[in-house]
Amino acid sequence: MSLIPSSFWGRRSDVFDPFSLEIWDPFKNFPLSSSVPGSQFARENSAFVNSRVDWKETPEAHVFKADLPGLKKEEVKVEVEDDRVLQISGERNVEKEDKTDTWHRVERSSGKFLRRFRLPENAKMDHVKAAMENGVLTVTVPKSEVKKPDVKAIEISD
Repeated sequence: MSLIPSSFWGRRSDVFDPFSLEIWDPFKNFPLSSSVPGSQFARENSAFVNSRVDWKETPEAHVFKADLPGLKKEEVKVEVEDDRVLQISGERNVEKEDKTDTWHRVERSSGKFLRRFRLPENAKMDHVKAAMENGVLTVTVPKSEVKKPDVKAIEISD
């Protein structure tokens, strides 16, 4: 059941399902012509918005998968900061234009993207591994073993 009408900015929404909303792009209907002021910002924002990342937790690790089609591993950076922050960034370059080319449509985003994730305390930040295959970046952050509390039985006196 949708509690917000579908005519609300043309989006469907269900308050009880946080994944039902599409990401709102304020520059969605801006022309991408280089003659329009701010069009470079619109392209960069589009690339940022469209870098999709899944995060799942397994018993052994936190696993991140990012869709980065068309990028080489040299164009992507995976970094960790001291305070348990995982950062994935990179840049998708604009295709070079030839003056004889006539563009009819530009839908593939270009520009810089950056995603940051604060990891829980059980993340082993010094054992992070990353791999890229078929445009999908997989970052694996192993988890440290959870210490079981020492339990000492106390005898109950009469």
